[in-house]
Amino acid sequence: MMVSYQWIKRKGKPAPREIAPIIVSNHVSYIEPIFYFYELFPTIVAAESHDSIPFVGTIIRAMQVIYVNRFLPSSRKQAVREIKRRASCDKFPRVLLFPEGTTTNGRNLISFQLGAFIPGYPIQPVIIRYPHVHFDQSWGNVSLGKLMFRMFTQFHNFFEVEYLPVIYPLDDKETAVHFRERTSRAIATALNAVQTGHSYGDIMLHMKAQEAKQENPSSFMVEMTKVESLFHISSTEAVDFLDKFLAMNPDPSGRVQYHDFLRVLRLKACPLSAKIFSFIDVEKSGTITFRQFLYGSAHVMSQPGFDQTFEEAFAGCGGAVKTYVVEQELRDFIQPAILNWSEDEVHEFFMLFDNDNDGRIDKNDFLSCLRRNPLLIAFFTPQPQQKEFEGNGVIEIV
Repeated sequence: MMVSYQWIKRKGKPAPREIAPIIVSNHVSYIEPIFYFYELFPTIVAAESHDSIPFVGTIIRAMQVIYVNRFLPSSRKQAVREIKRRASCDKFPRVLLFPEGTTTNGRNLISFQLGAFIPGYPIQPVIIRYPHVHFDQSWGNVSLGKLMFRMFTQFHNFFEVEYLPVIYPLDDKETAVHFRERTSRAIATALNAVQTGHSYGDIMLHMKAQEAKQENPSSFMVEMTKVESLFHISSTEAVDFLDKFLAMNPDPSGRVQYHDFLRVLRLKACPLSAKIFSFIDVEKSGTITFRQFLYGSAHVMSQPGFDQTFEEAFAGCGGAVKTYVVEQELRDFIQPAILNWSEDEVHEFFMLFDNDNDGRIDKNDFLSCLRRNPLLIAFFTPQPQQKEFEGNGVIEIV
């Protein structure tokens, strides 16, 4: 009543706990954990950060929460073990997960995390709807305080819940990925929602762009589920690439000019720099988007020959006989690619690698810089090998 829900429309019924020990639901607002607390009193899986949310944190703690740090593989594995343990024992309440990992607008369904599906127990999908005309109750680009105030001041807010049929694992050989796809498809069909390749990582990118006062933060979302699948880079790494891209001063449309690209990577306009930029600029428009920058960088870094090229480059610069490289050695090694560079320009390039400003680049400095700036690997490919590497994804930019 306090948030103007005089009645709740229900469709279907919860399956008995012994039939479906795990429940998954779409996630639109902060209301769902409160409703499920009242309706089912389940154990909930939630991000550690939710513990500090006023009122909501109190509710989820009462639900014997399983906390997970989404950025730590060890934490995710521990959460899956705990989900499996509780789902296997009838003494525990059923386990509730919001597999999207964040709230959405209810009209789209973003990629599901695998945690609910790895244990291999039957799952009951549940969908929540908030029909509205004037006030969208989804918890998106709005503060919790403002959302609650708007909800409190509505005469009536509409809330609908639908329990879908239980989805069973097909057999012992069905993968968690396939189980996830069948479940997400059932929820999307019931919601009449569009499934996308976005994930919580896209929320991180959106927030970073928003903090940087970009006019259209949504243009920096890249469907991170697809990126992770294609290139095996994490959301945290994608945010680091966005930091680099934002330093290039994108225009209001989110595009970066060639000269700003060179400035941030500390390069000089030269044939090789132009080829690197052209490799990313797939539209040949003279500008690049963050998606192009991320895909190009991640593609180069994910190639099998990347680590080998790095090892050979460090050894060729002088790392084969000692544990570090000095500026003159770096200059001598990349000389064929930088014929017209001045000493100051070479020094600027060297300082990109010299993290601790000690005048030396050790192996860790070298690798760390190339992982932050994988496109620079082109400068460390010996000229006779460039034809050999051409087209393999590592040095196809030359």
